[in-house]
Amino acid sequence: MISKSNIFRTIHQLKSKYNISTLCKIGKVSRSGYYKWLNSNIVNDKDLDLKYKILKIYNDSKKVYGYRRIKIGLFRAYGLIVNHKKIIRLMKSLNIHSVIRRKRFKYYAPKTIDIGRVEPNLLNREFNCNSPNQKWVTDITYLKYDNGRKRMYLSAIEDLYNREIIAYKISDNLDMSFVENTLGEAFKKVSTGEFRNLIIHSDQGVHYKSNIYKSILKKFGVRQSMSRKGNCYDNACIENFFGHLKTELIYQNSYNSKEELVKSINDYIYWYNNYRFQAKLKNMTPVEYRCHMIS
Repeated sequence: MISKSNIFRTIHQLKSKYNISTLCKIGKVSRSGYYKWLNSNIVNDKDLDLKYKILKIYNDSKKVYGYRRIKIGLFRAYGLIVNHKKIIRLMKSLNIHSVIRRKRFKYYAPKTIDIGRVEPNLLNREFNCNSPNQKWVTDITYLKYDNGRKRMYLSAIEDLYNREIIAYKISDNLDMSFVENTLGEAFKKVSTGEFRNLIIHSDQGVHYKSNIYKSILKKFGVRQSMSRKGNCYDNACIENFFGHLKTELIYQNSYNSKEELVKSINDYIYWYNNYRFQAKLKNMTPVEYRCHMIS
C-alpha cells in the first residue's frame, strides 16, 4: 500500500502541471491533508528542494543513476555542488537506488559461416584516441522478449573517440548479413581519406573471422583487430555499453513483441548518445563531446 506521504510527495511534484484538487481526488487524499503535509515538510525538512531535484534527475535517467551520476547531474542541471555522502543519505530517505548489472550471456553463432584466421590485437586496450573514426569496437549481444521465450540480437559499433554508438542493427537471427549491414551503416559516416587510419576491433566471434567480413574491411582499407581468446577485457568498451543497455533497459522492462523491443532499443540508443553524460567525456554526452571538441 502506498503511504500518504508518498502520495503527497507525488502531488507536489505534479502540481505545476495539474490542478491540486484533481490530484488529491486521484490520490484519494484531502487538500487540507496535503497542505498540512506541505507546511510540515517545509518547516522540518531543509533538504526538501534538493530531494525534488534528486528525484527529477533520477527519473529523467530512467531510474538508473546512482549517487555518483546524480552528483554530476545536480551540477549540470542546477549548478549545485553536493557532497556524495549527503546524496547517498537523501537517496536512502527517498528509497531510490541505481540498478545492478547482471552477468553477460554468451551467444553461439552459426557454424555455416566460412571463417578465416584470427587477426592480431592491434588495439591492445588502448581505448583512447584524439579524433573520430580512428578506433571502433563492435560486438553482438542478445535481447529477450515474449516473457523470455524469444530472442533478438543486437549488433553495434562504438566510436572510442566519444563512446558514441555510430551504427547498430537488430535481427531475429545471426545471419552474416546482420553484421554486414551494421558495418555498411557505419561506413556511411566515414570520408574516403579516413578509412586508412581506422582500426575496427572485435572479439574472435565467427562473424568477425568470416572471410566476407574480412574482405569488406580489406576493400575499404580498414585494419582489423581482435581480442585475445577468452579475454573480454580486450573489448571492454562495447561490453560496457551492452551492460548499461541491459541493466538500465532490458532487465527493467518486459516486451510482448519484437516491435516493442525494437522501439525500446531505438529510444535507448538515442538517449544514450544524446542525453546520458559520461565522466570520461568530461561529464558530457557522446554527441555533446563530439560537437564540443570539433567546434
